[in-house]
Amino acid sequence: MIEVKNLSKSFEHTKVLNDINIVFDKGKANLVIGQSGSGKTVLLKSIVGLHNVDEGEIVFDGTIFNHLNFKEKKEMRKEIGMLFQGGALFDSSTVEENVMFPLDMFTEMSFEEKRERTNECLKRVNIINANQLYPAELSGGMKKRVAIARAIALNPKYLFCDEPNSGLDPKTALLIDNLIKEITIEFNMTTIVNTHDMNSVMEIGDKVIFIYKGDKWWEGTKDDIFDTENKELNEFVFASKLSQKIKDLKNHY
Repeated sequence: MIEVKNLSKSFEHTKVLNDINIVFDKGKANLVIGQSGSGKTVLLKSIVGLHNVDEGEIVFDGTIFNHLNFKEKKEMRKEIGMLFQGGALFDSSTVEENVMFPLDMFTEMSFEEKRERTNECLKRVNIINANQLYPAELSGGMKKRVAIARAIALNPKYLFCDEPNSGLDPKTALLIDNLIKEITIEFNMTTIVNTHDMNSVMEIGDKVIFIYKGDKWWEGTKDDIFDTENKELNEFVFASKLSQKIKDLKNHY
């Protein structure tokens, strides 16, 4: 279980997160939604330690992560998988080298052991016979699947995904959603997904948290969304659906 307690974060004189308190469900897909600039990406990066927080605690199964020293955090990161927006693959490295990267950094495996694990992960995301290709030779959906393979290479307990469907057509986005959901269940991971895509919320969201102007504004299940009287959430959902319809029309024509 991941807990965020009284978390606040500012950049210079601008407060981005204000006293956030969240308990993310263990072994579930937890979706964080909110419009651009709401603070959801800062929240995710703060939880994994890419930003130092001003106040509060980030707790992984009883361990206060932001109180650990550098060596302790590095050890803890072996249990964290991260899927960055856009995939963030290394352009000058092959598919195999990209997936093998966390194994090189965090393990003492032999090269053959690392290659075997890499192939297992690529097979799990349905990437076959692409080990020696470079990111520039892949489609957008393939890049995301390779990035997911890299994120699960260390068999993490926690998986973080920042806008995993960014730049994808609706059909490919659905495939990525389903893959994230399947992996969450299969490996019993606690998954946190940042998204503004309501299709993702409806497909895979076990728990949903709505961030509004740096505050946790609402939380519940995907079914609760349709019964809420939260004005800002209703406006966000309506705008997201309208935006998706426009994208679908553009893709159709």
